[in-house]
Amino acid sequence: MATTPLEPPPVELLDKFRGPDFLPLYTTTVSVSGGEARHGRASGEVRSDDGSLALSLRLPPELGGPGGGTNPEQLFAAGYAACFHGALSLLAERLQIPVQDFVVRVNVAFGRDPVDGMFMVTADIRVHLPGLEKRVAEELVRSVERICPYTKLARQGIQSTVALAP
Repeated sequence: MATTPLEPPPVELLDKFRGPDFLPLYTTTVSVSGGEARHGRASGEVRSDDGSLALSLRLPPELGGPGGGTNPEQLFAAGYAACFHGALSLLAERLQIPVQDFVVRVNVAFGRDPVDGMFMVTADIRVHLPGLEKRVAEELVRSVERICPYTKLARQGIQSTVALAP
């Protein structure tokens, strides 16, 4: 059985869009149920609408749980790192900057918000670009910050609605 090799998306994704409204290119739905503890964070079950994502959530020991599963912070860090890595790959290709074996590492922290006393999430992104001149690497990373949707989300917020399902 022959398999098609995996390829990156086309650089044309970086072409500017002009339009009055948001233009969705991909949409997914993920559901979380409460599991044994009836608490999504502590024992939730995660499922995507297409079935390709199926995970058990577990509260990490640092938050009083047993660990042994993934958690929302890891999922967010994975999404952020993958998105930033992909955006950097596309931009480097468009600018004809040779990048090889680079790594994007995202550290996500869940903690207390000093403003309202409740909770907040912080993210720290580190990009390792071996073999690239520092000035070029810094300029590339700054440019990627402007196009990565996760960085926009972290800096500008996200448009969201919350409603009771029928």
